Amino acid sequence: MRLTEIRIAGFGGQGVILSAVVLGKAASIYENGFATMTQNFGPEARGGACSAQLVVSDSPVLYPYTIQPDIMVIMSQEAYNRFAHELKPGGTLIIEEDLVRVSNLNRDKKVYAVPATRLAEELGKRMVLNSVMVGFFTAVTKLLSADAVRKAVADSVPPSFRELNIKAFDKGFEYGQTAKAGAPPELEEVAYEKE
Repeated sequence: MRLTEIRIAGFGGQGVILSAVVLGKAASIYENGFATMTQNFGPEARGGACSAQLVVSDSPVLYPYTIQPDIMVIMSQEAYNRFAHELKPGGTLIIEEDLVRVSNLNRDKKVYAVPATRLAEELGKRMVLNSVMVGFFTAVTKLLSADAVRKAVADSVPPSFRELNIKAFDKGFEYGQTAKAGAPPELEEVAYEKE
């Protein structure tokens, strides 16, 4: 894997930090690469702004902060408004489609949308939306292998929630494979709404 800068952002309670931990663990432990992660969040435990910066590479990472992310995962409108302008030209933007409305974004970006919260609710627990998002990320970016990320998910959650999180990962991954194949076709239209 080449050096890739990733920012994951949303609000507290969405599993933003855990998502970055899982992806970093997949890169560094299960794919024998390197990863660094930094995080910041508001003073509120839930509902406050939250983001994580992740740098993954096949060689040692010399600078732990993102300068211009190659990939951005956005799970709230506030996070979109705050960070979307940082995305590298030609970069990939992944959004929670029910919570983020994309506007004023250059068309050179690749935009993928997933109803991660809704898919998590279908599994019975909204709290696994981050595993859905990680699965979707894995399918559309192909940065890390599905097997490595699945192992990292299993290794990063409490045993009592392991099976549910793996199901959430698989659901997001399947949805991402469909999106990557070009369907559903309305993704492009939904992603570029004008204000």
